[in-house]
Amino acid sequence: MDTRERLVRAAADLLIEGGKEAVSTRAVAAAAGVQAPTLYRLFGDKDGLLDAVAGFGFSGYLESKHAMGVGGDPVDDLRGGWDLHIGFGLARPAFYLLMYGEPRKRAARLEADAMLREIIGRIAAAGRLTVPVEQAAQFVHAAGMGVVLALLATPEEDRDLGLIMFSREQVIRAITTDTAPDGPTDIPSRAIALRAALEEDPPLVLSPAERVLLAEWLDRVAK
Repeated sequence: MDTRERLVRAAADLLIEGGKEAVSTRAVAAAAGVQAPTLYRLFGDKDGLLDAVAGFGFSGYLESKHAMGVGGDPVDDLRGGWDLHIGFGLARPAFYLLMYGEPRKRAARLEADAMLREIIGRIAAAGRLTVPVEQAAQFVHAAGMGVVLALLATPEEDRDLGLIMFSREQVIRAITTDTAPDGPTDIPSRAIALRAALEEDPPLVLSPAERVLLAEWLDRVAK
């Protein structure tokens, strides 16, 4: 184990035992058996250290998200991602609160957010999303985080784990439709699907200015 890893693991242990407040640079350096200047040289400051700790704590979660792959039904993939997110939050609350309990978006959280948007983008591309991708992603994230925090605030023996599936299905019902659009009344869903196609790689054959203008028009139609 090199010095950097010793410091990250020492900080992670302190986080689990006493929360973010326990992770002072002095306490971490002492626990790892190094001098404080070494910590600053490797991480820059405390936020740099916490970024590394968050990445360490979330590594298994992100690996599991990647391992999910792409299924035949993107809505089912969203269900799997929801269950994985809630399960991680309940199993590793200290790391979860570090990632989601403050305004700063750490690198590991940005990666997790991108994965959520990718799944929702596939739902949109299938013509089954009823609201814009960004709005849907924010709604799913807020609802999932609310479920985790509500359950963590409840004594473990009193938790109603049925809330996980109930909330998941309510969220999915609010942002998706069972079938792809097939009639003129589904114009907003069609606009959302085409808007998602603008983000695909390779992109549609449009100039940058045309892409911006088309995206603005589609966002208006989707509302």
